[in-house]
Amino acid sequence: MAVETQAQYTTSYMMNEEHQYMTPEDEWDRDLLLDPAWEKQQRKTFTAWCNSHLRKAGTQIENIEDDFRNGLKLMLLLEVISGERLPKPDKGKMRFHKIANVNKALDFICSKGVKLVSIGAEEIVDGNTKMTLGMIWTIILRFAIQDISVEETSAKEGLLLWCQRKTAPYRNVNVQNFHISWKDGLALCALIHRHRPDLIDYSKLKKDDPIGNLNTAFEVAEKYLDIPKMLDAEGNVQPYEVRLLEWIRKTIPWLENRTAEHHMRAMQQKLEDFRDYRRVHKPPRVQEKCQLEINFNTLQTKLRLSNRPAFMPSEGKMVSDIANAWKGLEQVEKGYEEWLLTEIRRLERLDHLAEKFKQKCSLHQSWTSGKEELLSMKDYESASLMEIRALMRKHEAFESDLAAHQDRVEQIAAIAQELNELDYHDASSVNTRCQGICDQWDNLGTLTQKRRDSLERVEKLWETIDQLYLEFAKRAAPFNNWMDGAMEDLQDMFIVHSTEEIHSLITAHDQFKATLPEADKERMATMGIQSEIVKIAQTYGIKLSGVNPYTNLSPQDITNKWETVKHLVPLRDQMLQEEVARQQANERLRRQFAAQANIIGPWIQTKMEEIGHVSVDIAGSLEEQMNSLKQYEQNIINYKCNIDKLEGDHQLSQESLIFDNKHTNYTMEHIRVGWEQLLTTIARTINEVENQILTRDAKGISQEQLNEFRASFNHFDRVMKLKQFHVFQFTLFARIMTLVDSNNTGVVTFQAFIDFMTRETAETDTADQVMASFKILASDKSYITVDELRRELPPEQAEYCISRMTRYIGADGPAGALDYISFSSALYGESDL
Repeated sequence: MAVETQAQYTTSYMMNEEHQYMTPEDEWDRDLLLDPAWEKQQRKTFTAWCNSHLRKAGTQIENIEDDFRNGLKLMLLLEVISGERLPKPDKGKMRFHKIANVNKALDFICSKGVKLVSIGAEEIVDGNTKMTLGMIWTIILRFAIQDISVEETSAKEGLLLWCQRKTAPYRNVNVQNFHISWKDGLALCALIHRHRPDLIDYSKLKKDDPIGNLNTAFEVAEKYLDIPKMLDAEGNVQPYEVRLLEWIRKTIPWLENRTAEHHMRAMQQKLEDFRDYRRVHKPPRVQEKCQLEINFNTLQTKLRLSNRPAFMPSEGKMVSDIANAWKGLEQVEKGYEEWLLTEIRRLERLDHLAEKFKQKCSLHQSWTSGKEELLSMKDYESASLMEIRALMRKHEAFESDLAAHQDRVEQIAAIAQELNELDYHDASSVNTRCQGICDQWDNLGTLTQKRRDSLERVEKLWETIDQLYLEFAKRAAPFNNWMDGAMEDLQDMFIVHSTEEIHSLITAHDQFKATLPEADKERMATMGIQSEIVKIAQTYGIKLSGVNPYTNLSPQDITNKWETVKHLVPLRDQMLQEEVARQQANERLRRQFAAQANIIGPWIQTKMEEIGHVSVDIAGSLEEQMNSLKQYEQNIINYKCNIDKLEGDHQLSQESLIFDNKHTNYTMEHIRVGWEQLLTTIARTINEVENQILTRDAKGISQEQLNEFRASFNHFDRVMKLKQFHVFQFTLFARIMTLVDSNNTGVVTFQAFIDFMTRETAETDTADQVMASFKILASDKSYITVDELRRELPPEQAEYCISRMTRYIGADGPAGALDYISFSSALYGESDL
């Protein structure tokens, strides 16, 4: 058995597992992957296979889909089985680090000429069980059994052929695949028995004891052949291809050595048998044999007749003759052995070629089985563009596989020709089978070309349809968005507060209606694309799926939305016109309210000012003021009807939800507050005048004094509001405030001021009061300085005090200090003021 790299067959095998023209065995294997129990067995077996290599690096895995997720152990496994160094892995624990490590492993696998289909780093990182198992199976095919080749077959086929030859003589063994052919364990036992019959007694094995047979094979292989026990009997009852392939692969080196040794011993045994045969049987060349007997008999006779010592020279001659005859006999024997060996080689060659012819024909016919039916299928008639392209890729893969099998057909023809040249006894059946294979091969080529032509034709049609689908999607999407926006705007609830705003909405709606004809043209153009698609499908008999791959929008969706837009436009017109009428009515209410408010507001303000002037006017008597205020009061009462009418207009505005009015700055709340202030002011003013009359009469104050008090009150009020006075004035006003506003309310009424003034005019100031005032100016000192007087008093008063005050003679005073105490005593000592 030869072990060599056959890249083209390995590639062909790998491609077979990707498309639908795979052998029945591969199809069965793929179906099993869908079985959870089978998946469980795969996970268990692949884990054992990976650990058999990872242990060399001092590690192992427990869960095959989890332990390879970060890519580290996957890279380590590839380094162990390939003997090469991979790029340095990323050490981070983030997802992108894991994806980077797995990608490095997958890139290394692809660099070895392996095509990974549908296996990506994301699936491995996410723990996808089926993708992880598929990746490990690809690694096994590439690094475990790819390099096996028998008679120029692919790895798997070569290994199968080798197993078939080794187990052919054994009963109950029929190796057709790496699945169910091994489930009873007899094939494994036969492989071992073929090379080491001393290890297994095959005659005692029973077909109905698969567990016992499998355990026997695994235990003997592990104990005597140093082959790891990668399989278990229970798992192999449901046969598992990858473990079996790996187990058989590990036996090849040992079996190859034993096979060579066996052939050497067999050849030696044959030579011994031939020599024994010559010693026992007569040689085929009678003349040579008779001459030898004559010479030998002559020598015997001469020896019996001669008993003289002088006969010795004649005896030497006879010995020479015997030696020559014996030499001739050995030459005849050598020629006979060469003839037998040549004939045996010829017969062995015929047997080998016949067996090889049968094996290659079986493999080829197994591969071609069902291919003609598959090539004749018209599945492309109802397929989409993506499915057509997938079918085209599968067909291209099949064409590559077909080209790879061309060598096998040529080998079959060459073997048939050699069998005819060697005069094989059953050459007629060989020729018949070879001719059938060649005819079938030609038919496969014809069908392959026809299918390619059909696929290319349908693909071009679908590409045209796909381009139209894409154009439809590109035009339908923005048009659909426009219709969505239009429907949203047409149904939008609007709130306006003026006729200007509603007229703005009407203008925008008119502009929108002006765009409808152009939009209708766009709709018709978009629908025309769909009509073109239907026309092509009907013309060439293509079955459309009814779904545009580039958009979820259907032509019916476009039509329905367009009808909705056309229905909403007149409804919007009606709503806008109704709102126009409402806003016009609101505008009339605003103008009506504003016209009255703009009169009432200033009237109230004017009356407030007039009443204020009357209250501070010192001309005329109190009785005259009272009469004037009574007239104001009556006028105000008579004006109440205007306020009530304005309230009615305001109520109508509120019911119409009018909350602003650009025609006036007055609101109803302003009018109400102003009206209440006006009523309060007139009532308070009348009350004050009445109190003043009572006070005047009670205290005997003349009208002139009362006018003087009012003038002082008005002056006092202006100064306090401006807060612009000297410290002395502040001291004086502060003392007055404590008297007229004992509750610290900050408000002084005219009545309180009259009471204060009445008391003040009835009393006189004292020296103590004057000294207290000077003490405040001096900051509680017993003296006062010139600077303090000039700073705190008006200039005339300051100079008056400076010129009349004496020098302060106390020790605590500075130079120039003045004595305000003696000044105050002297000032009030002469008078009671």
